[in-house]
Amino acid sequence: MFTPQDLKQILSSGLLSFPITDFDAQGDFVPGAYADRLDWLAPYGATALFVAGGTGEFFSLTPEDYTQVVKIAVETCRGKVPVLAGAGGPTRTAIAYAQEAERLGAHGILLMPHYLTEASQDGLVAHVEAVCKSVKFGVVVYNRNVCKLNAQSLLLLAERCPNLIGFKDGVGEIENMVTIRRKLGDRFTYLGGLPTAEVYASAYKALGVPVYSSAVFNFIPKTAIEFYEAVRTDDFATTERLIDQFFLPYLDIRNKKAGYAVSIVKAGATLVGHTAGPVRTPLIDLNPQECEELGALIAKLGPQ
Repeated sequence: MFTPQDLKQILSSGLLSFPITDFDAQGDFVPGAYADRLDWLAPYGATALFVAGGTGEFFSLTPEDYTQVVKIAVETCRGKVPVLAGAGGPTRTAIAYAQEAERLGAHGILLMPHYLTEASQDGLVAHVEAVCKSVKFGVVVYNRNVCKLNAQSLLLLAERCPNLIGFKDGVGEIENMVTIRRKLGDRFTYLGGLPTAEVYASAYKALGVPVYSSAVFNFIPKTAIEFYEAVRTDDFATTERLIDQFFLPYLDIRNKKAGYAVSIVKAGATLVGHTAGPVRTPLIDLNPQECEELGALIAKLGPQ
């Protein structure tokens, strides 16, 4: 079993994957297909898997779904790659998810925003602290939407919560990110978490945040790894080629409707022969024309 510090070290390099969750045509979870998906992706070499996360539609999973997803991921990936589970919602709900993930053998959690309710910095600190103290394994906090911790709050949490080992940024406020990175130093591992993080990867690397989570790894894993290696080695010719060839046109499709950041990933998986079924409402699937456009982009990348 990894200690929180072991997990911190693992998350400090490599590409992170957020697997989608398999549903059938009626929207019910399909355990066997999900296990097959994790087996398919494992050889491509992601550093860690964040299951039941945003890309995995955590927000639409029932508690029973959540238990199945985490259990299957832990069993399928044992000895291959660390598994972190999503956890979120109001404090007691987030604690329940975190403790369930720990019970099932996950190596840590990604603590996602609490809900739509706005909260003060001291309220956010109390929330994160309560979740951290409810478990022993590693916690990565996700700055996004209504959960926007500043450097001072993170300094307090760093002192109070030894198992808070990571900070993932999904906000994109450069001044805040620079301040956090300079004030907290190596206390945390820092992860880029903006949607389609590849577009921001080089800029975040310059800020001292070289690691990011890739949603497109779900359907173009070879290209996702190629892009990460290009960013890591400052191969600007490759990063610029792939941004022009794939990521910018991909964003044109993704940005057509709210929620497409998840829907387009599921569509991509279907197009490469690893369908995960539909998204659950309130998300909606891409329409046929949009799928055709995405398929043409994928085809240009070659076999995965």
